Amino acid sequence: MIYPIVAFGDPVLKAKAKLIPADFPAAELKQIIADMYDTMYHAHGVGLAAPQVGKSIRLFVIDSEPMLDEDEDGNPIVEEPTAAPVKRAFINPQMVSETGEEWGFEEGCLSIPGVREKVVRHSTIVLRYEDEHRQEHEETFSGMTARVIQHEYDHLEGVLFTDYVSGLKKQLLKGKLARISKGDVNADYRMKFAGQGRR
Repeated sequence: MIYPIVAFGDPVLKAKAKLIPADFPAAELKQIIADMYDTMYHAHGVGLAAPQVGKSIRLFVIDSEPMLDEDEDGNPIVEEPTAAPVKRAFINPQMVSETGEEWGFEEGCLSIPGVREKVVRHSTIVLRYEDEHRQEHEETFSGMTARVIQHEYDHLEGVLFTDYVSGLKKQLLKGKLARISKGDVNADYRMKFAGQGRR
């Protein structure tokens, strides 16, 4: 099932997502993850967090392969120590550390179509999480994969990439964000707007 993607302005995107309990039905969780992958690929995204489909639970999926080839200037990206693309579901993730050189990259978000802004993030992270079989891991990610994970992790904390934008740019974005929240968007996937149902 392909979910409509929740647009900027819906309170679920600003709420801190809840932990998924150990007794959460495994079959239901597996289905949510499969549907989230389908939704992400349908919208040509590289990551999708559960709040973006209206579920305030600590879960996101990523497939960083489309972003590993080159940076915004067309330069090859060297990834250490996780050079291979990562396709994975992250359940109840917990950020252990964010280290390494900080670097800026223009980010976008499926919940905020048509808006891209430069965000500065750390190049290396350590994340503790459960996989889709509820097995625990603690793993290091770097480069573009680390960025995708940080962006999706922020969604679980109620943080959007536009929250990192400076005051002046935030003022300039205000009108565009207001239009998105009212449904004035041009997206090639279904969206859900606060108080308006599906589109």
